[in-house]
Amino acid sequence: MARQTGQTETEIMERREPKKKGSKMEEIMKKQIRVRETVRKTIAVSAIAAFGISAAACGNVDSAGGAAISTQAKNNEAVAAGQNAALDNAQTEAGVTKVTVAHTQAYKPYDFINENGESDGYEVAVLKAVDELLPQYRFTYVGTTDDDLLIGIESGKYDIGTKGVWWTKERAEKFVFPKHYIGTSIIGIVIRSEDADQIKDLESFAAFSGNLVPIGAQNAQYTIVDNYNKQHPDQPINLIAGDQFEAADAYQWVLEGRYDAYINIRTSFEANVTAKDGEYHDFADQLTYIDYEGIPTWPLFASENQALADAYDEAWEKLEADGTLEQLQQEYFGYSLFDYVPEGYQIGDDL
Repeated sequence: MARQTGQTETEIMERREPKKKGSKMEEIMKKQIRVRETVRKTIAVSAIAAFGISAAACGNVDSAGGAAISTQAKNNEAVAAGQNAALDNAQTEAGVTKVTVAHTQAYKPYDFINENGESDGYEVAVLKAVDELLPQYRFTYVGTTDDDLLIGIESGKYDIGTKGVWWTKERAEKFVFPKHYIGTSIIGIVIRSEDADQIKDLESFAAFSGNLVPIGAQNAQYTIVDNYNKQHPDQPINLIAGDQFEAADAYQWVLEGRYDAYINIRTSFEANVTAKDGEYHDFADQLTYIDYEGIPTWPLFASENQALADAYDEAWEKLEADGTLEQLQQEYFGYSLFDYVPEGYQIGDDL
């Protein structure tokens, strides 16, 4: 959106249609814009003062004083160059550290780029709320791919990455995990609606048949079912390692009776089946989703950023205490994510 003369970012934002009245995300964005505008105004005043000084100096030199003109030109160039980097410089001079946050671009509602080209999503909103509580840092956001996010954090290109990440031992060796998770990925099973009176949870599914669509052995969901079987050795689910396949195939296999359930992430089922514009909405009346449990999701911090992770944890505790995290979960999901995490969960626990 082009800025008209005299308009501030706040005025431009207010002319846009708000995403939601009373939106926590909107409040956070407005606060950050006001800070940037204050810095820009300070920079503008400094630039005018610098120009005035150089002009006055030039006025005391006659036409033979070409050196004064050259000095003025250099001063003007310096002011222009300073304006280009002024925002970051002002933050650094104030003792504020810039933090680059990478996120995925199309993982709704966790992390995505919205219709205005802005970083959005529940996890992004939480990190913006964290930033509001950490005056020693200033977060900027970059949408990117899954691979670039992970490689970028390892290489130091990014300081934080968020993409609905589950904890694994392998990742814990490469990245810093904070004490507090940022969200939850709810997993469960998709069954035929006609069997919903007999299948209520994983235990009743195992008793019904346990005939589950195969899962790739490297998939985290395979580990979830494997751990379930270890905890229920008398009546395990039929867990078979399989190849990658399209979700549409899995839904079809369940409807055909080839398998009796497909393990799926809740937001995926909601987007693809429940939503009226979902790719597989034609199956909505024939398929039912049953929650199993929530798997915590974490922001990843670069290995040298333990202090930043500690600061995140301190801010997280304040946001949890004042209800901000719950408010954002209701805003982006319509339900509380943390209610699905097993009671007493600790990082590294088998799920």
